[in-house]
Amino acid sequence: MRTFFKKFKDGLKRQTPTFQKAFNGIFAAGKLDDAALDQLEEALYTADFGHETVEEIIEEIKAAYKADKEMRGEDAAKIGATVLARVLEGAEGRVEVGQHKPEVICLVGVNGSGKTTTSAKLAHQYQNDGYSILLGACDTFRAAANEQIKHWAERLKIDIVASHHGADSAAVAFDALEAAKSRSRDIVILDTAGRLHTKGNLMKELEKMHRVIKKQEPSAPHHSWLVVDGSLGSNSIEQARVFHKSFPLTGLIITKLDGTSRGGALVGIYRELKLPIYFVGLGEQPDDLQPFSAKNYSNAIFGISKE
Repeated sequence: MRTFFKKFKDGLKRQTPTFQKAFNGIFAAGKLDDAALDQLEEALYTADFGHETVEEIIEEIKAAYKADKEMRGEDAAKIGATVLARVLEGAEGRVEVGQHKPEVICLVGVNGSGKTTTSAKLAHQYQNDGYSILLGACDTFRAAANEQIKHWAERLKIDIVASHHGADSAAVAFDALEAAKSRSRDIVILDTAGRLHTKGNLMKELEKMHRVIKKQEPSAPHHSWLVVDGSLGSNSIEQARVFHKSFPLTGLIITKLDGTSRGGALVGIYRELKLPIYFVGLGEQPDDLQPFSAKNYSNAIFGISKE
């Protein structure tokens, strides 16, 4: 809890004035009033929690406030965190490694979502957990991607299969899976090329990769996770819809939550698609990729620290 809460709280210091005022002021010690509740409602909408979630939170806080006019901000914060955690019940993704050899994880998403660095951080996580890892550098579409992921692999001492810029990304995925099998790796993580979800031809290439992987290993990919930039807000929900059609998703990783005022979008994606959230990105360092916890996330949003 300590790491997650501190990183998230530090990120909130860089939010928009409305967001800061609501979450740093409303829940401070002191009695609530109608103006504070209005500010809270506005802040939640600004953070892209979505109409349904905002209404659930506000209604429960208002009901409690109506019953007790002496209610304090910290009491409202606890109610808000409880409601948010309830909305996210079942959202925590957990991978049981060992069911397949290797376990194949594909990361997809648009350019700029942090997908390549997340691939390396994810490999670092599992390596620290004692698993043998191989990275597949399948983002041959972006010129700097190979160099970027090779740098991470060298820095973290992780095995990697890569090719040249412009190579067939599906072929690289094929070679990575073959190498993982021959080297008896526990997990292979494929960093796929960034795709604009509005470009049909690029999405077709992603579909091709999916077919190639399945032809080689019918049960794979075992996990297909969309990497979403948390700063995009509600636009990320449309991304998830489109990617889900071309490359059936099994989960999400939300990045850049340390510096966004719109981190509530992950709630909207979960409510609509019921995709579990496996990890959240809270910084630039390898250890800043944290397993998602609905309780920790909800507590951090409402400033509740349970060290």
